Amino acid sequence: GLYPVESNQYDALRDALTKLQLNDAALQFEPEVSQALGFGFRAGFLGLLHMDIVQERLEREYNMDLITTAPSVVYEVLMTNGETCYVENPSKLPPVDKIQEIREPIDTVTIFVPDEYVGVVMKLCQEKRGIQTNLAYHGRQVHLTYELPLAEIVLDFFDRMKSLTRGYASMDYEFLEYRASDVVKVDMLINGDRVDALSSILHRSNAIARGREIAGRLRSLIPRQMYEVSIQAAIGANIIARENVKALRKNVLAKCYG
Repeated sequence: GLYPVESNQYDALRDALTKLQLNDAALQFEPEVSQALGFGFRAGFLGLLHMDIVQERLEREYNMDLITTAPSVVYEVLMTNGETCYVENPSKLPPVDKIQEIREPIDTVTIFVPDEYVGVVMKLCQEKRGIQTNLAYHGRQVHLTYELPLAEIVLDFFDRMKSLTRGYASMDYEFLEYRASDVVKVDMLINGDRVDALSSILHRSNAIARGREIAGRLRSLIPRQMYEVSIQAAIGANIIARENVKALRKNVLAKCYG
């Protein structure tokens, strides 16, 4: 999501996105409202690089001051009444008791990598819950095919692969299917209040680690107040991580000195 820091810049952001779209057919956007961030737009990009380029152009060419939320994907949700809905924003996920199954998008990923880096790439794919479907050697190049969750690809997969292979690996991916997965909604609470902009849908195996990471980052970003600020990550009613921003101390003896 893209949100203006100043709410009165909403119309200017819409006009800027419309102008960019004239020269960039791959850019898609639609209005979105966040309880925490106000009015903004949910934007679709070809990948993280495309997102960074669009954001930089908005800031440099149109003098926009933006808040960018983490990228997310569309999930297919099978309800207990037999209906199917598609959820692109974690805050719009139906209550747990009404969900029969959540399916996440799976992509077929084709990777070409020099043979000396094939081990680290395979380890990365396994870490990202990938299923290997093909491996072939073409001289010193290795052709790998994996089925990977799109949610794992859009975060940092390509950047990490480039780093591990010193830029020699290349990849392509295309949508395969929606597949049932054990994913959960992780909410972030500040002093007991849920912040919808910080909610995310994660695989259960990654939820606790990711919740602790986000809580730790928020603790370092939230300034100290005259009262203690509690930061919690929760799955439903279960708290999986907690951090506290300690209150500022008031020096009640200051007037007694000197």
